[in-house]
Amino acid sequence: MLKKTLTALALGTALIGAQAMAADYVIDKKGQHAFVNFKISHLGYSWLYGTFKDFDGKFSFDAAKPEASKVSVTLKTASVDTNHAERDKHIRSADFLNVSAHDTATFESTSVKSTGEGTADVTGNLTLNGVTKPVVFAAKFIGEGKDPWGGYRAGFEGTTTIKMKDFDISMDLGPASETVELIISIEGIRQ
Repeated sequence: MLKKTLTALALGTALIGAQAMAADYVIDKKGQHAFVNFKISHLGYSWLYGTFKDFDGKFSFDAAKPEASKVSVTLKTASVDTNHAERDKHIRSADFLNVSAHDTATFESTSVKSTGEGTADVTGNLTLNGVTKPVVFAAKFIGEGKDPWGGYRAGFEGTTTIKMKDFDISMDLGPASETVELIISIEGIRQ
């Protein structure tokens, strides 16, 4: 009996230790502590900024073993908002996001490679406008810790640049507007 109790205690301790090392998080969509933004040159004269208001996702993170981390984000393409209703309508059209045919966009990580203290390259598959291509987000760890409501949170930001034509977006806005910078800033609540 003592042997079984000690075995159970050892197993329980090992499981608790394993859980403390790696944790799963849900992106805090409800508290709006996460953003999927983009930036594109407008004809080479100024910057146009936009965001997607409807998205969710999750990630797993182990500070001691960042290469084991994973992230998954899904967004509703019709939720695009550039603070201009007519422009947003055009971006939703077949000229750009073609939301009637492709109502979601996704990112699924395939690998994480540490690049320094608190930074990493997060490689994964971005599916946009019905096309899936590998991209690399340059990610930065923002911080982690307890929140005032008894939970535990971790936050990251990542950026990448994509070519619109790589995702079958053929609208020609000139050479200064061929690429879009994507910025994902996420705060997750540990589960």
